[in-house]
Amino acid sequence: MSPDRVYRSLSSLVAGVLLLGLAGWLGGDALIVGHGRTPWLALATLLLAVPLVIAFTLRPAVLANDHRLRVRNPFRIIVLPWGTVAGFRSGFSNEAVAESGAKYQLWAVPVSLRARKRANRARVREAREAGRPGGRMPLIPPGPTRAQNDQIMDDLSQLWEAREKAATSQGEVTVKWAYEIMAPAAAGAVLLAILLAVG
Repeated sequence: MSPDRVYRSLSSLVAGVLLLGLAGWLGGDALIVGHGRTPWLALATLLLAVPLVIAFTLRPAVLANDHRLRVRNPFRIIVLPWGTVAGFRSGFSNEAVAESGAKYQLWAVPVSLRARKRANRARVREAREAGRPGGRMPLIPPGPTRAQNDQIMDDLSQLWEAREKAATSQGEVTVKWAYEIMAPAAAGAVLLAILLAVG
């Protein structure tokens, strides 16, 4: 099997590491030096918060190879063989659309409207500079003039178009829930609710 191409959001990873560091510092302090109910409240809050931070920042990824697309979202893992994909859509979010009509959001490839506007302005400047006589150098440095996440969607579309008919790209869409994230978060929520109710 060909190796996976992995697509993730760098800003999300950085935010997740920072949030986990902050939670560890504050929660650890409350657990160690807290008095009365404070350590229990800190434990319940950490049980609830840490899995959610991991789910929404560190966990999301899109993995693609010659046979299938695997979408790791906060609470689910969706595996779509290329033969089951009907296409990709980009609007306010990026989505993979299955032949069944089901849509699966790609959390790891968020839409950046600001990056799109910046790329569009760069394309306009490039076109303007290319049309000037005298062979002037462009005002912007050479390189891609497309938003990075839009380029990722283009790459996924090209891979899908190249592999959708392959025999090894057929199969069924599978969806698995991430109980390893949901169970500790639910336990933390229940414990926190009990502690707050007891007062």
